[in-house]
Amino acid sequence: MNRFLDLADFSRDQVVDLLDLARRLQERPEPQALAGRILGLLFMNPSLRTLSSFQAGMMRLGGTSFVVTPGQGTWQVETRTGAVMDGGAAEHVREAIPVLASYCDALGLRAFAEGRDLAADLAEAPFQLMAGLCNKPFINLESAVNHPCQALADWKTMDDVGVPRGGRFVLSWVYHPRALPLAVPAAALHMAAQRGMEVVVLRPDGYALPEPIMAKARRAAAESGGTVSETTDRAAALAGAHVVYAKEWGSPAVYGDAEAEAALRRPLADWRVREAWFANARPDCHFMHCLPVRRNVAVADEVLDGPRSRVVQEAANRMVVQMAVLHRLLRG
Repeated sequence: MNRFLDLADFSRDQVVDLLDLARRLQERPEPQALAGRILGLLFMNPSLRTLSSFQAGMMRLGGTSFVVTPGQGTWQVETRTGAVMDGGAAEHVREAIPVLASYCDALGLRAFAEGRDLAADLAEAPFQLMAGLCNKPFINLESAVNHPCQALADWKTMDDVGVPRGGRFVLSWVYHPRALPLAVPAAALHMAAQRGMEVVVLRPDGYALPEPIMAKARRAAAESGGTVSETTDRAAALAGAHVVYAKEWGSPAVYGDAEAEAALRRPLADWRVREAWFANARPDCHFMHCLPVRRNVAVADEVLDGPRSRVVQEAANRMVVQMAVLHRLLRG
C-alpha cells in the first residue's frame, strides 16, 4: 500500500484488516514504529481534527511531521493547469508538491471542492494532478468528493459500539446556513455500503446526491451484501435505524448558485436533528456527525449532549485509524 486516496481502492476484507491493525495499535502501542520518519501535511483548507490527529498519530508512532498552509507563512499556491500566474499565487503545485515530497517520507493533502462546477468537482482533476506529482506514499486528507480518513474512523466507531454489519444506516441531510461540500456525505455513504449495511439517504427535495456518488455506493453495496436507497420521508427512513449520521451538503441541483441555494434551503430549518427524530428508531440508535457541527442549527444540544451521541468517539478514532494508515504506508 503506497496510496490512501479512497476506501473504494480496497476490498472490504482489506479495510477490515486495516481496522484490525488500528485496534492492535490502540491496544499495544508501537512508540518507535516510525522513528526517524517524517510526514508532510499540505493543507489548502482549514482543519482541526485532521491536522491535529495526524500530527498526534505520527508522534505516537515515533515519527515527526511538518505542516504547510499556503498563504500563511508560505507563498500562495496555484493549482490550475495552464494558469497565467499574474495574481496572488507565487508558487505552482507542479513545483511545490515534488519539493515537499523530497523533504518527507509520506505526504498528505487537503484540497476542498471549488464549489462552482459540479462536474469539475466530481472529476477531482486538481487533486488527481497533485497526487500524481508526489512520488512518496500519499494520503487524501479530504478532497472535493471524498474523505476516506473520516470514513475509516466512522467504520471503526460503529464496530466499537457494536452496530451490526447489516444494520440500518441513515445518512440524513441537515440544515446549515450555506452550502457545504459533498466529500463527507459521499464518503460516509460509500463506507456504510461497503460495510454491508442497509443504507438510506434521507434528504429534502433538491438535495439528492449526484448520480455518480450514488452509483458508486450501489456498486459497493452489491459487492458487500448491503443495499442503498433514498427518501424524503423522515419517519420511514428512521424506522428501525441503528445509526443516524447527520451531515450538511449543498444542492447539486443549483450547484454554485449561492442565491438559488439560499432560496432552496430557506424553508428547511426544521431539518435539525432533535431527540424526537429517534421515536421510531431502535432504542439503542447511535447518532454520528463528522464535526464541526453548528449546535442548535444542524443538531440540537439534547442530541449532541445525550447518551446516543458518538461524535467525540468518532473524532478520537480519527487518530487511531490514521496511525494504522501511516503504519501500513511506511512499515508495510
